[in-house]
Amino acid sequence: MKLITFTYQTITRIGAVVDTQVVDGLDDSTLPTDMIAFLEQGQGAFAKMQRLIDTGLHRLNLSDVTLLAPIPRPRKYLGIGLNYADHIDETNLEKPEYPVFFTKQSSCVVGPDVNIILPSISEKMDYECELAFVIGKKCKHVSLEDAPNVIAGFMIANDVTMRDWQFRSPTWTLGKSFDTHGPLGPWLVTRDEIANPHDLNLKTWVDDELRQNSNTQHMIFNCYEMIAYLSQAMTLEVGDVITTGTPSGVGVKMKPRGYLKAGQVVKIEIDGLGTLRNFVVNE
Repeated sequence: MKLITFTYQTITRIGAVVDTQVVDGLDDSTLPTDMIAFLEQGQGAFAKMQRLIDTGLHRLNLSDVTLLAPIPRPRKYLGIGLNYADHIDETNLEKPEYPVFFTKQSSCVVGPDVNIILPSISEKMDYECELAFVIGKKCKHVSLEDAPNVIAGFMIANDVTMRDWQFRSPTWTLGKSFDTHGPLGPWLVTRDEIANPHDLNLKTWVDDELRQNSNTQHMIFNCYEMIAYLSQAMTLEVGDVITTGTPSGVGVKMKPRGYLKAGQVVKIEIDGLGTLRNFVVNE
């Protein structure tokens, strides 16, 4: 199931994508219009959405709706740094002994096909292609064996980063949290549709240039290890977004630097998750 948050005729709600059409969650008045509330209802909500998909009586054209981020305002947005072996090689940094997490403020989140703003205070804006997963059950002290069961689904993330602001603080938070620097989407693909999240090809293009080309099998800490580690410290809540790191090919390591410029288009593809596209504009 490909779940979306979308706007149609000024009303924002949730739905599901089937081919080039949208199943409208408003067709079942008992379903919530907010994705987090939908996920909190668990299997009952998923069963209702599946019934709407199966009936096929009322569909919207995907081209007629405006897609938002599947989780427009996550409760928590956590990222992991230095989690791909090839990215560690290009940075000449040491492999971390433990997962290194940082926070992206949820106000940075935007959806597909919208603008990423290049701020006037710096030109060192970089892209980072990442697999993201969304927590579907409130949980604490999750074992490795149980970790898959707390994931609602997967989506694409672009962890846009202001490199100079990132390294002004050891927490990285400011450099990761500029407005519009958290594109997510285009949809949330439920866990049952992704056989193995740790064997997915992921690619990034800037305009027509392929910049990143790797596979999630190169993660140092996989999705389940991340959940088990984080949940020792904090309660993970429904709708939390966790990104899993970026592979090699980031702009800061190109010669000359490959920072994003106004007028460029960033396109990210991950197997089974679709395409996340955004446009770069000056502030």
